[in-house]
Formats: sequence, structure tokens, C-alpha cells
Amino acid sequence: MDKSIQLSELNVGYGKTVVLNDVNITIEKGQIVCLIGANGAGKSTVLKTIIGQLKKLGGAVYLNGNDKDAMSEEDVAKAVSMVMTERIHPELMTCFDVVATGRYPYTGRLGFLDDRDKAAINEAIDMVGAGKIKDKDFSKISDGQRQRIMLARAICQDADVMILDEPTSFLDLQYKLDILKVIKKIAATKQVAVLMSIHELEFVPAVADKVIGIAGEEVYVTGTPEEVLNGVNLETMYKMAPGTGEIICSGLWNYSTSIKRLL
Repeated sequence: MDKSIQLSELNVGYGKTVVLNDVNITIEKGQIVCLIGANGAGKSTVLKTIIGQLKKLGGAVYLNGNDKDAMSEEDVAKAVSMVMTERIHPELMTCFDVVATGRYPYTGRLGFLDDRDKAAINEAIDMVGAGKIKDKDFSKISDGQRQRIMLARAICQDADVMILDEPTSFLDLQYKLDILKVIKKIAATKQVAVLMSIHELEFVPAVADKVIGIAGEEVYVTGTPEEVLNGVNLETMYKMAPGTGEIICSGLWNYSTSIKRLL
């Protein structure tokens, strides 16, 4: 399988303060990898470093085998898309207009949309099931609908890698399920490599091919959901009392089995 994104001995943090050392992650085309860990562990820091919101403190990021530092901004934008937790506040923009901004790597400075761009936008809107709201004011729709639109924006960017920072946070349960369905569909049909942080561990076995757990300023554990989501690992990553992890895992796996039937 082809490596869409590879992090090699990546050090991330803020300013000169290192949050995580020697992060090594490889994601293949079509894979979904979930990044888990306690609040403040460094999940969002890793994602922001990949997309360039934060400067890396060491190591390298490779996109389709190319060192990101040697790539142009345009080529990076064609290689990786993102949906972050920060909310955008576009003025007087329809949902279609917001999705259309995902075509910026292809439209040039004037932002002129040709037939190919419009087709990509409409395909992305249809993929997330947002056809009925595409002409609505983006500022007037619900949080769940906004997340669909931001996903559509990332989809129509036609990148090989998609970075998602807690895509299901603050959403009602049905919207969480809808978003996860779309993410699975994107990975499967477009062979996009997906790296996403997530707090709801009960959803992880239903979507993830691989899980990366962060603890103690490092990648603590990497493996399949079955290998990572056990009592000992949860107690270490989330600083739980001994025995607590096994109880949580029992309920987590039972709930996840039901979730799988819905996705």
C-alpha cells in the first residue's frame, strides 16, 4: 500500500516548549487512524503541526513521499485538507460558498470556478448529505450541519490526506453517527488517508484501522483498537485509578459493537 502521510521523529510544541517527542506515524491510503489521549496530551498540537499552524520543533512530515518543507504551499494544499475545531465565521456566505473555498488550490488568485470545480463542490455536498442546505446562509445553520459543510469543504479539496480535529465533539448523537459514516465513506471510496483526534473512545473500534495513544510526552502505544483499548492502557493514558480501565473497557466494547451496526 502507498504511504500518504508519514511523520518521522516529529517533535511538536509551542515556541521552544516541546509537548511531544519523536512522533512516528505512517498512514496508508484508505486508512483511518484515531489519535487518543487525555486533554492536553498533545493531540491537537500534532495535527496543527502537520497542517502548518504550528512550527515543528524537529523531525519531518512527508506527504506522498515528499518532504513537506520542500513543497510549495499549493502542492501542500493539494496533498492535505483539514477540519479543525476552531469555528469559522464567514460573512454573508452560503453553504455552497463555504464548500467552494476548498477549491482554492486549483482556482488561482481570482477564485474563478470552472465546471470541474463546481462538479467537485456538488459531489462533496451530496456525499455529506447537505444538498438541501447548500443555498442557506452558513451562519444560520446548526452545529451539526456546519460540520457537514466543513467536511464537504475538505472533501472537494481532493487531497490524499485529511486531518480532523475532534470532528464529533459538541454534536448530538445522530450528528456524530452521520459524521462518522461520512468519514468512513471518504476513506473507502476516495482512498483518503484520515488522521483524526477523538475523545469518544466508544466510537473508535467502529471506525479506526489503527489507534495511536499519547501519554507522558510521547506516543505511548500504537496498534489496532483491540490492541490499544484495554484497561492498562486507558489507566496510563488517562491517569485512572487501578481497576477503573477494565470496567470502562467492558462497557466501551459492548457499546461499540452496537455502534458498528449503525455505521
